[in-house]
Amino acid sequence: MHEAARDAAHDPDTFVIPAPSDCPYVAPLTLHVDASDRWRGILRVRETIPVEVTGTGAVGGGGEVVLLYPKWLPGFHAPVAPIELLSGLSFTADGRQLGWRRHPTMVHAFAVAAPPGVETIEAEFQFLSPTDAAQGRVISSPELLCLPWNAAVLYPAGHGADQIRLDAHLTLPEDWSAACAIPSRRTERNRLTFERSSLDTLIDSPVLAARHLRTYALDEYVNLRVAAAEPHLLEANAAQIAAHAAVTAEAALLFGSRPFDRFEMLLALSDTLSTAGVEHHRSFEAVSVPGYFAEWDDHVTRRDTIPHEFIHSWNGKHRRGADSCTASFDRPIQNSLLWVYEGQTQYWTNVLCARAGLWTTEQTLGALAINAARYDARPGSRWRPLLDTTRDPIIAARSPLPWPSWQRSEDYYAEGALLWLEVDTRLRELSGDTCSLDDFARRFFGGVDGDWSTRPYDIDEVIDALEALAAFDWRDFLLHALRDTRDGTLLGGVERGGYRLHYGDTPNAFQQCQEAETGIADFTHTIGLTVSGDGRVGDVLWHGAAFDAGLTIGATIVAVEGRSFSVERLRAALIGPENAERELLVQRGSTVRPVMLRIPGHLRYPCLVRLPDTPDRLGAILRSRRGS
Repeated sequence: MHEAARDAAHDPDTFVIPAPSDCPYVAPLTLHVDASDRWRGILRVRETIPVEVTGTGAVGGGGEVVLLYPKWLPGFHAPVAPIELLSGLSFTADGRQLGWRRHPTMVHAFAVAAPPGVETIEAEFQFLSPTDAAQGRVISSPELLCLPWNAAVLYPAGHGADQIRLDAHLTLPEDWSAACAIPSRRTERNRLTFERSSLDTLIDSPVLAARHLRTYALDEYVNLRVAAAEPHLLEANAAQIAAHAAVTAEAALLFGSRPFDRFEMLLALSDTLSTAGVEHHRSFEAVSVPGYFAEWDDHVTRRDTIPHEFIHSWNGKHRRGADSCTASFDRPIQNSLLWVYEGQTQYWTNVLCARAGLWTTEQTLGALAINAARYDARPGSRWRPLLDTTRDPIIAARSPLPWPSWQRSEDYYAEGALLWLEVDTRLRELSGDTCSLDDFARRFFGGVDGDWSTRPYDIDEVIDALEALAAFDWRDFLLHALRDTRDGTLLGGVERGGYRLHYGDTPNAFQQCQEAETGIADFTHTIGLTVSGDGRVGDVLWHGAAFDAGLTIGATIVAVEGRSFSVERLRAALIGPENAERELLVQRGSTVRPVMLRIPGHLRYPCLVRLPDTPDRLGAILRSRRGS
């Protein structure tokens, strides 16, 4: 028996989901999203879907139209579309209610019974935006909305996302404005009509809407659109805007072209919406702290979001790993090249923060030291290779882990950046410092101005591009770095860059900013522990001193040596004779118990120290390209 027929025999709700084709859909869909309910954040959706008829005159699918809710979202690298928040689903045609059923395993798929002769189906549903972070990503507040179109659309199966056209309309609350990469016009007082677009372009073009929205032009093609609950939070001074404009200038110099006709940086400043950074080809959606501009000096570590998501227009959107490219949002993606997509983007993020002046060179070197030390200390690389972490968006869906230093998580980001530092410094060394990863970026990610197509690649193309710059066995180097397990991490780039990883008794410049902003003290390299000001344990290093004492994430240190907990009291207790023990009183749930913590006798904080008589390649990497 055919597999589909066998499944149908076991479950009457099973139906065949047609594979996407390159054929254009019969006619454009019309989508209306009513987002005027700003207090409850309920999005009310109405959609008109033309019915595709086969050559025999019968409704496609034997009397049923198969509709899909987007499932695999490229910017999330996983099937994380919030189908559980779709409610109130109903379908009508010519005023008659239509029956529907959900696929029993492909739960994003719906089969709608369409009578003969029906030309269009009307769909209605609500997207119930989370009102608390425990329910999912909060995208709506009484003053702000970050609308991802994938949350509010159904589309016909059997066609590529680039073959389905939509006319989208959005109703906003009174006196709100909106920003989106797709041009729109106000057709009624609170209603926007967007330029007709393909489904993949629509889903790649979120909307930022708010009562208070301000635009800063960073250059001829790039706008920074900032929304906040209060108008004074939108005020940025000239130096702050100049630093963001420098990001666009440094990116243009790095890549040599712009893979967009226009670009909208969509930045929401909110402590109600979920913190986010999601890349798109001609925009990004980011949510940062309300005081991003107003308390500029207090949020140094939050300044890397904008360069990271902007760089993705080149790396991740214009160029994307072939196994992450699919024709439709129901097709599974693979992530084997996320060490390029995200790893190299993370590398350039730190570099552009320095080149643009968002971070000082000292702060950037401090961030690099923290990253290198973190992965040098974490033992997870002993059993799990870096390449396997590219599966984590699907395995863990970014859920919290009990032992991240041992389990590993999406390490292709930060440890991937260390890999690309090694590639950059090796290119420089091999070429006598006449060639660098800047040259790779221009050749590999660059293209024609205004061309925002997607050009897939595989690992062979990456290797060929590196070999064209400097003769070396890049395949062997990369495969060992990605597939081998190891003690420690990839520190060759730091040392070839003219520095060594060192541990001092005071936090470096970046860590000082980080601890001041988060309120979390990082004792990872002293006792294998991070802890907040109220004593709550945030992370425990596998087989570190805190691990050996039985501490876990979520436990609370109540007292240190018989006195009530404070970070400074703990810090002072860590200084003394090597391997001495200190008594902590620890609470987990309703259980309180004393534990003995072995101390190294001194504090250890990572920093980078210059190697004498070596080229300062890191200094050269971080130097601005403007005016050079």
